[in-house]
Amino acid sequence: MKYLHTMVRVTDLDASLRFYRDALGLEVLSRRDHEPGRFTLVFLAAPGDTAAPGDTAAQVELTYNWPAPDGTVERYEGGRNFGHLAYAVDDIYATCQRLSDHGVVIARPPRDGRMAFVRSPDGISIELLQAGAARPPAEPWASMPNTGVW
Repeated sequence: MKYLHTMVRVTDLDASLRFYRDALGLEVLSRRDHEPGRFTLVFLAAPGDTAAPGDTAAQVELTYNWPAPDGTVERYEGGRNFGHLAYAVDDIYATCQRLSDHGVVIARPPRDGRMAFVRSPDGISIELLQAGAARPPAEPWASMPNTGVW
């Protein structure tokens, strides 16, 4: 058995790509527009996250269901119901700063130098964990309160 991917339904593909690709730093591996089914699939992975040459280990599949012919868009509730996606990062503070610079709210700041949470445009909870040992507490993160739910 091999882990393949986690599928996340998104309501705005452009906003989701700005979050997952531009702010979070995932790389787009492929995009498939399926005209007969009226949906688009975009597969992403963390840079360098490969199990073997050419084989990407952990992937996120963004599924965008196109608007109905009358223009209505399906809405998804409770993005936190399945839990969260988690990524190890080389520098928790630099990652949170990059996300913040992209307008992403740091819902649970890395006060402990180890863990932070953010949310995607569709409310999916993303856990960021410092790779290796926790970093020493540092401002502005050490005194920053939680924002919303994570």
